Amino acid sequence: MSDYKLGLDYAKQQDQNDELAPYRNQFHIPKDKHGNELIYLTGNSLGLQPKSTKNYINQELEDWANLGVEGHIDAKNPWLQYHEFLTKSMANVVGAKPIEVVVMNTLTANLHFMMVSFYKPTKTRYKILIESDAFPSDKYAVESQLRHHGFDDKDGLVLWKPRKGEELLRYEDLESILKEQGDEIALIMIGGVNYYTGQFFDLKKITELGHKHGCKVGFDCAHGAGNVELNLHDSGADFAVWCTYKYLNSGPGSLAGCFVHERHAYNKTLNRFTGWWSHNKQTRFKMRDEFDVIPGAEGWQLSNPPILSMAAIKASLDMFEDVGIKKLIEKSKKLTGYFEFLLKQLGEDTIKIITPSHPNERGCQLSIQVKNADKSLHNKLTEMGVISDWREPDVIRCAPVPLYNSFEDVYNLVKKLKRILN
Repeated sequence: MSDYKLGLDYAKQQDQNDELAPYRNQFHIPKDKHGNELIYLTGNSLGLQPKSTKNYINQELEDWANLGVEGHIDAKNPWLQYHEFLTKSMANVVGAKPIEVVVMNTLTANLHFMMVSFYKPTKTRYKILIESDAFPSDKYAVESQLRHHGFDDKDGLVLWKPRKGEELLRYEDLESILKEQGDEIALIMIGGVNYYTGQFFDLKKITELGHKHGCKVGFDCAHGAGNVELNLHDSGADFAVWCTYKYLNSGPGSLAGCFVHERHAYNKTLNRFTGWWSHNKQTRFKMRDEFDVIPGAEGWQLSNPPILSMAAIKASLDMFEDVGIKKLIEKSKKLTGYFEFLLKQLGEDTIKIITPSHPNERGCQLSIQVKNADKSLHNKLTEMGVISDWREPDVIRCAPVPLYNSFEDVYNLVKKLKRILN
């Protein structure tokens, strides 16, 4: 869409015409000390709290208070199968089949559990390929897996890097790496949307490339789930992991999601760490039976889940079900396009957007490089009522989230940025 216009009236008109605009009222928007709403653009770091979350959690607190242990069976939402109430909605969010998805553990823990199964190094094929500017946690996790298996983490880590003077990664460079070292690489593990640049990778393309060279392929979709159409099943990836506290608004440090492709669902010989929650539901409480793994992603669970955290996730996922990922993406592209249009009015000699300009190669986050700026610029923005995110050396990350951000939010942010720059 290129018929964006300048001026506050246009932004207000867009908000009036936006069928998702009423969802903003279903969230708690942070305010300053005078009671004015802040411009909150860090849903890529921590999503805002839905107003319904408190009721969802209170329901479980009430059932616990009134029922004690019987809540596992007699609660309004019986705790024994609580994780199952999230599966279908979460599968819709990430484009997977219900058998491929489970909500469990936290993000990096899930990444490790996936590598137990899908990183199977040999003496000649042991390397792990990640993007050079992967989220630090991913890098630390894969390095520790290399060391755990007795390999040197510097020698075993292969980095897919941008070219000199560029920020974004090119697929032809990935192809070159795989042509040269493909038979030494056991696993490709890429962040589905890069946290720093906001580049959304073609998961299917990367998976096909990796599989062609005999590598297993997984993705960390922390910045993708609830933000872009991941289509995990169609991508063919072996596995994926994501958190739920960014675009999925489930609260700080909440549980994470896990995807294991259907083709692995009934493979009982896959190496994995196990616990009683991955054991056959019918015989789980007989306690004396030999281990019998549940098919699909559920077969990677270890422990019974924390219900209060799951209640917060359910509150959010029910809203996602209501909206539908298609409508969400449609508004996201329009809102982020408008943001880009306004930023470009500031002039290329002042700012540079390092996120891809093609709407299919990004989510709602735009990473803005401001010429000759340091963190004081970000601090001034904060003083003016903007919650954004500074990353060294010179990038401000802003994510206009379609569920609760408005066109007016974006207009006001750019107006404030312009005032600081002038």
